[in-house]
Amino acid sequence: MLRQCIGLFLCSIILRAEGLTLLVLQKAASSLAFYTPAGEKLGVAPVGRHPHEMVLSPDGRYLYCTDNGTMRIEQPGTGGNTVSIVDLRARKKIGEISLGEYRRPHGIDIDRNTGRLAVTTELPDQLLIIDPGERKILQHFDTQGKTSHMVTLSPDAGYAYVSNSNSAAISAINLSNGAVTMIPTGPRPEGSVLSRDGRYLYVGNRNGSTISIIDTANRKKAGDIECGKGPVRIALTPDDKWLMYALYNENKVEIADTVSRKVVAQVALPGQPVSLKLSRDGGRAFASAEDKDIIYVVSVAERRIVRQIKTAPGSGPDPVMEMPVQ
Repeated sequence: MLRQCIGLFLCSIILRAEGLTLLVLQKAASSLAFYTPAGEKLGVAPVGRHPHEMVLSPDGRYLYCTDNGTMRIEQPGTGGNTVSIVDLRARKKIGEISLGEYRRPHGIDIDRNTGRLAVTTELPDQLLIIDPGERKILQHFDTQGKTSHMVTLSPDAGYAYVSNSNSAAISAINLSNGAVTMIPTGPRPEGSVLSRDGRYLYVGNRNGSTISIIDTANRKKAGDIECGKGPVRIALTPDDKWLMYALYNENKVEIADTVSRKVVAQVALPGQPVSLKLSRDGGRAFASAEDKDIIYVVSVAERRIVRQIKTAPGSGPDPVMEMPVQ
């Protein structure tokens, strides 16, 4: 027992030395929590009701999260209409962006050059372009889909790719002229990720067993990766070699090879994952089981769970993001 305690203590020191903080968006508790990689809670910042997704400002100073107002996409109601702004140094909410008539914001991405936000709303189905400094909507686009969910910007922020969960399609929106190309996917598309060169968009189809591959140059589907059931959130390693995604219906994290387009590994989880994000170096995946209030940390190289972080009861952790300590 003494040896185990000493080992855990040394592990904690090493992880602190890495100079990292985990940001945990707690959907049920309507807050952003700060944790060390070892699982020590550092603080909590209340945000809007039932936040779903988050993104960092280009300088890493601020975090923006979508205050959806409902726990799940299937739930009825008008939900919320704000994006919360959190000062990560102060670890507190410092303001919010009102979305007015646009309600149930969900997906969010950021233009790394201008700092402008791309936010999807479900009521009505829109894509909003927002200036977070001025805290105002600059543009809005009809996605032409149903239940606009997640959004991924192209590397030059010229296009936004919006997954429409109840349309089985991606909306490719030209942000300069508003033209929309609807690209069929599998059933209930949700999370998506772009290759580094922006050529391919990989989309998880939650009600199916495929990852759709979109050719962004032609704005057409280029193929599918056959996978486990219920891919819900997806990430790509920095070398573009491995796709990692959470399987909602199988309680697993799965890994696929982008060249062969084949599944190469699975990691079983004790709980049902609702999210998945990678560490900055691509070495670890963070998958949350909101019903168990647990974050599973999975080693990409070892393909196994290396840590479980227990969050507060009833917190309902969703996305987890790694950031340098301010």
